[in-house]
Amino acid sequence: QVQLVESGGGLVHPGGSPRLSCAASGNSFSLYVMAWYRQPPGRQRELVAAAMDDGRTQYADFVKGRFAISRDNAKNTVHLQMNSLSPEDTAVYYCNVVESQSYLSYWGQGTQVTVSS
Repeated sequence: QVQLVESGGGLVHPGGSPRLSCAASGNSFSLYVMAWYRQPPGRQRELVAAAMDDGRTQYADFVKGRFAISRDNAKNTVHLQMNSLSPEDTAVYYCNVVESQSYLSYWGQGTQVTVSS
C-alpha cells in the first residue's frame, strides 16, 4: 500500500508559477511511474505529465514548454513546476503513482489550483 500526500495548490494569478509536490510513503516499494493528472471543472481527468523510473518524461500537449515534472527517487517525491498559468489551467491536480512490481496504481487526494485575477 502506498500513501500519497500532495501540496502546493491554491489561488494563483494568471502568469503565476506554482510548484506542486507529492510525497509517497509505504512499506518497501519502488515506483515505476510518478505522474500528475488534472480534472478541470466539468471535464474528465487528464494526464498532465509523467516521469518514469528510467528518467523518461511525458507531457500533455497543452503543457509542453510550460510545465516541468521531476522526481526524487531517494525521497519518493515528485514535483510539478507550473509556469505561465492561465485560467484554463484551473483544475484539481492529482498525483498518481504506479508500483514497479505489482503495477498497482495509487491516487492522491487532489489539490485545487485556481488561476484567477
